[in-house]
Amino acid sequence: MVQFTQSQIRAIADALGDTDQGLTGSEIAHILASCQMADPDPALTKRHRLYNAFALSQNTRQDRVAILAFIRKTMKPERYIRNPEKFEPMRANLNVALAFAGLAVSVAGVVEASDRVDTLSDAKRRAQELRADLNVRGAHPDVLKFCREELLADNYFHAVLEAVKSVAEKIREKTGLTDDGSVLVDRALAGNPPMLAINSLANDSQMSEQRGFANMVRGTFSMFRNPAAHEPRITWQMTKEDAEDLFSIVSLIHRRLDKVSIPPRV
Repeated sequence: MVQFTQSQIRAIADALGDTDQGLTGSEIAHILASCQMADPDPALTKRHRLYNAFALSQNTRQDRVAILAFIRKTMKPERYIRNPEKFEPMRANLNVALAFAGLAVSVAGVVEASDRVDTLSDAKRRAQELRADLNVRGAHPDVLKFCREELLADNYFHAVLEAVKSVAEKIREKTGLTDDGSVLVDRALAGNPPMLAINSLANDSQMSEQRGFANMVRGTFSMFRNPAAHEPRITWQMTKEDAEDLFSIVSLIHRRLDKVSIPPRV
């Protein structure tokens, strides 16, 4: 019977038990029970708790069926109706772990076969090639740090997604706002005057440039910030060339944000 390796079980448990983006302790208890899996160490941290439960199940059954059932129950989209923002980060983390077993979770929560990554060398090679190309392009340092092998083991999409998130975080840091997506852009860049200005706003041409920049940031967010609600973008197998072009756009946004001024409010 097909089984996960010990390291694959560890990676899956780490993804599902992630402190920020994983399951809660009560969710773990409920799903383990619904899968009829023992919970041998409920007092441990979430990652270790899941690892011990998964390892015990596979060793007892001599197959990975119960672990896959746990993943399927965890990734049912209807579980995230009240907090949809949790679905895609968890799916992304889990797919990095599953890539080494030749599996992936689709946007519908289905566990499917995928291209297998046998070692980290494939993911590292992707990261090195992407970083080298972006260095030639003069990519912004805040973008280069997302060229990490754990993000690229599954798909370039997730690296670009994380880079786009960094744009929103920079806007929040500069404004003190707590919004996200188009609401954040509207409040920070589209007011009259805006909270953050990319030029002196001295004439119609500069005002037009400000509006164009806000529209570009808004469009970038719309393309990547809420992927769970847009199936075609989740299933998009992004190429390295696409990723490089999109990283260049994010780099441009970062450079302009680095030089913004805060117009006086009257």
